[in-house]
Amino acid sequence: MARAIAMLAAEGLVVTRSGSGTYVTARARRRTDVADTAWQTVTLADRSVDTRLLTGTAGTAPAGTILLDGGYLHRSLQPTRILTAALARAARRPDAWDRAPATGLEALRTVFAAMIGGGLTADDLLITSGGQSALSMTFRAIAAPGDPVLVESPTYPGAIAAARAAGLRPVPVPMDADGLRPDLLADAFALTRARLLYCQPTYHNPTGAVLAPDRRPQVIDAARAAGAFVIEDDFARHLGHGTPMPRPLLADDRHGTVIHLTSLTKPAAPSLRIGALAARGPVMERLRAIRLVDDFFVTRPLQETALELLSSPAWDRHVRSLAAALRERCATLAGALSRELPHWTLIGPPRGGLHLWARLPHGAGTVADAALRHGVAVSAGDRYFATELPAAYLRLSFAAAADRDELVEAAHRLAAATSH
Repeated sequence: MARAIAMLAAEGLVVTRSGSGTYVTARARRRTDVADTAWQTVTLADRSVDTRLLTGTAGTAPAGTILLDGGYLHRSLQPTRILTAALARAARRPDAWDRAPATGLEALRTVFAAMIGGGLTADDLLITSGGQSALSMTFRAIAAPGDPVLVESPTYPGAIAAARAAGLRPVPVPMDADGLRPDLLADAFALTRARLLYCQPTYHNPTGAVLAPDRRPQVIDAARAAGAFVIEDDFARHLGHGTPMPRPLLADDRHGTVIHLTSLTKPAAPSLRIGALAARGPVMERLRAIRLVDDFFVTRPLQETALELLSSPAWDRHVRSLAAALRERCATLAGALSRELPHWTLIGPPRGGLHLWARLPHGAGTVADAALRHGVAVSAGDRYFATELPAAYLRLSFAAAADRDELVEAAHRLAAATSH
């Protein structure tokens, strides 16, 4: 009884008076007038942030929908038990709830520095609240509103959204099967005078491409010649499919041209919002200043959990088993699509990452809408281009579905959706 009364009191339904009893609270009179907020349209001006690139336009998928539009691992692929154990160990630390340094725990920065390589030390690292936060911080730290920023075409929609939210103008630079084209990159720097390039050299989202070895120094040289920074988004460092991983661009950069960002969110779990920025030179001081202005520091218990996770032998075992699972899922979905939809052209197949990139003979938006009606959620390709869409594309995730059977069924439903 006492517990029930406490709950009602917490909800404001009853009030207790010492020595008197418990009474039902008076009902507040419901307002019937509608607030007029039209004035806000004038005050806010033209600084709207378009989140459709991040969330899509289809809304919540109905129950039973197979998700091929996700950017995270299905729960069955997440290292849940390892994470739970790491969180429990972190919570037992006597300083777990103390304030963390603005740059992040030194031990965690040291682990990330060793992971990235290139002679980095803890002083070259800044812990962030995931990769998206790192990306937003870097855009605002380096470029001013109105500045151009070069991006691969296609590219990660979150980068386009973050750039525009910072007031920047994304300028696309074409790719091919070997990644970003250095010849066109040099032209883009010359034409735009951009001082910032955003790229994903390893297991690019959405194409899965890996920047060819001979192009990697060319990209760095083109940026250095233009006096520009390169933001290397290395989100897929732990999402390989079992083949040798390329070195990060930063590992071969001697002049502080490359700013490297990575995250544990993709290979672990959506709520492990821990990432890292690596940079050399005065730009790191600028990034640290942005961190202090934004949120002071990343919550310490989550940093301690990430440190426990990365320091455990179980983490390496998880990465190896994840590679095998992603390789099998990729092959399963690619094979099913080739059988069910032979007129689609699959780019790749990728050697890492979470997605397939498919070129369609006609409008991807129409196909995406039809697919949702048939119980499959996919990502239309227009989200991945900063300007006009050169062809019809879909991005298809093989990591968010429950299992391989769902991937086969998804291909069957896609075929039914496009046959009407």
